[in-house]
Amino acid sequence: MNWVRVIVVNYNGGDHLAGALAALAAQTMDDFEAVVLDNASSDDSFERAKRTISDPRIRFVEAGANLGFAAGNNRGAQGAATPWLATLNPDAYAEPCWLEALRRATEDHPEVAVFGSTQIDFSDPTRLDGCGDVYGFAGVPWRGGYKQPLAALPPDGETFSACAAAALFRRDAFEAVGGFDESFFCYVEDVDLGYRLRLAGHRCRQVSSARILHVGGASAGVRSNFARFHGVRNNIWTFVMNTPSWLFWLLLPVHLGLNALHLASASRRGFGSVVLRAQVAALAGLPRVWNVRRQTQSRRVVSTFAMARMLDWSPSAMLRQRPGRLSCRCDQKI
Repeated sequence: MNWVRVIVVNYNGGDHLAGALAALAAQTMDDFEAVVLDNASSDDSFERAKRTISDPRIRFVEAGANLGFAAGNNRGAQGAATPWLATLNPDAYAEPCWLEALRRATEDHPEVAVFGSTQIDFSDPTRLDGCGDVYGFAGVPWRGGYKQPLAALPPDGETFSACAAAALFRRDAFEAVGGFDESFFCYVEDVDLGYRLRLAGHRCRQVSSARILHVGGASAGVRSNFARFHGVRNNIWTFVMNTPSWLFWLLLPVHLGLNALHLASASRRGFGSVVLRAQVAALAGLPRVWNVRRQTQSRRVVSTFAMARMLDWSPSAMLRQRPGRLSCRCDQKI
C-alpha cells in the first residue's frame, strides 16, 4: 500500500500543471499515488499534462464541472486507502525531497496530524510565499512570512494551520472532521479545515525542509474580484463557525469593525462593490453557517482558553504578515 495520496486540483493551470506533475514524478520518495482532478478547465492544461506525464502513479480524472478547490480535493480523497493525504496546487513545484521530508516529519512527530510546507516565491526564490497560516484574533488569517526573505524562515514548529497549496493531512483526522467545507468553493477553506482540526484536538507542524516553489494565483489571479469575493465571504464564515463560545461574543465587535473598515478601504480603491457583495452573501448564508457552528462546537475537545492562546493577538503582526509559531497546547474542554 502507498504511504500517501497526493491530490492536485486543476483549473486552467496553463503551463504550470505539467511542470508541477513532472516535479512530483521526480520525488526521491516513490511510495505515493496521485490523483489529478480537472475542474472543467477551459484551457488545454489538463490534456497537455496527460500527454506529457506518463507515470502509473499519477491518475487523471475529469470532474465534468468546476467543483471548486474544496469539493475537488474531497473528491480526490474519496476511496483513498493511504494513511496520509497531501494537497498540492497545480502551480506548485515540489523540490525532489518534498515528500521525503514530510514523511520523516510524521515519523519524528507521530502525535501531529497536519504538516505544512515551506512555500517559496516562484518569481523570486529569495523570498517566501508562506511558512504556515496564522489566525488573528479579529478573525483574519494570513500566510505567515509572505514575501519576506527566505533567510528569515523560522525553525520548524507548530502553526495554527497549513496552507493547502502543499500540505499533508492524516487521512483519519481529515475524514473525521468532514474534509474541506464544500460551500466555501475556494479560498480560506484550508484555514477553516485547520481550525476544525484544532477544535478536534489535532496539531499542525511546519516542516522547513519540505519545500515547494509556488506561483500563486495561476487560476484566478491573486487580486481578482473572484478571489476578493470568496476571501471576504469565507473569512466571515470561518470566524462564525469555529470561534468558541465567549471568545466569539468577545471578538464579534472587533470582527464587525474590521469588516466595516475593509469595506471603506475597498470603496476608496475602487472595488467596494465586490466586498459589499461578499459581506451580503456571508450574511445570507448565516442560517446554514450557524447550524454548522452548533455541530462543530458540540464536538469541540479543546477549551476556549486554549483556542484563545492559539490566536495571534498582535495587530501589527497581521500588517507585517509575520510568521507564527505556537508555544502552547491545551486539550481540556470547558
